Amino acid sequence: MRGRVKSIVADNIEKKGRGRTIASAVTVLVALAILLSLGTWQMERLAWKEGLLAAIAERRVAPPLDVAEIDRMVKAGEDVDYRAMTATGVYANNKERHFFATYAGRTGYYVYTPLQLADGRLLLVNRGFVLFDNKEPETRKEGQLTGEQTVRGLARAELLEKPSWVVPDNDVAKNIFYWKDHHAMATSVGLDPAKVLPFFMDADATANPGGWPIGGVTQFDLPNNHLQYAVTWYGLAAALVAISIAFMIKRRRKS
Repeated sequence: MRGRVKSIVADNIEKKGRGRTIASAVTVLVALAILLSLGTWQMERLAWKEGLLAAIAERRVAPPLDVAEIDRMVKAGEDVDYRAMTATGVYANNKERHFFATYAGRTGYYVYTPLQLADGRLLLVNRGFVLFDNKEPETRKEGQLTGEQTVRGLARAELLEKPSWVVPDNDVAKNIFYWKDHHAMATSVGLDPAKVLPFFMDADATANPGGWPIGGVTQFDLPNNHLQYAVTWYGLAAALVAISIAFMIKRRRKS
């Protein structure tokens, strides 16, 4: 009788052990699949980012396109971000919008000024950086260009929404923008949205009278850490496999 009881107990223990082994194996396989998927996703992101950086580098040095061509591309759904371009018109200096920014270690604003084209349409141009003390146009009158101007620079796509919840809301009443809300920039100074081109332009580094604003402020240092992330995920997957094998060997030796 005792032998039979011991046999039953041993069978139950063995079944429980097998159940735990199967559960552990399933957990390890699921975790391994997740880690490998994350690593592969980062490799795909790496290929995408490298392609984007190569495209940006090519667009920057390509022959500049005029406003009409950039507008046609935008309406066709093409990516115009960082494309070299030119525009000719008259600045509406009394309708500046100020975007909170840092440049060369200093804090201040990018000055966005509508450029009225010959056909009556308007293009929001990032003329460049000014210090906090130079926010008001009266402090940099020399740089308030009048008459027809030809501006060279880069086309920049508009943002359709706030890039992140951590970015503060724009303070339109104080004319301080924390993200480039194209519609708000235009309508807050009474511009007809139908007449405002659906993209921005960053002016190049051509010096302005009096030194302000400082042009050529476009940033190209897009973060590209995807390879590092991929190595991390694949490394964790390899570590998981190694630990699992070591655990199995140890368990077999005990049994």
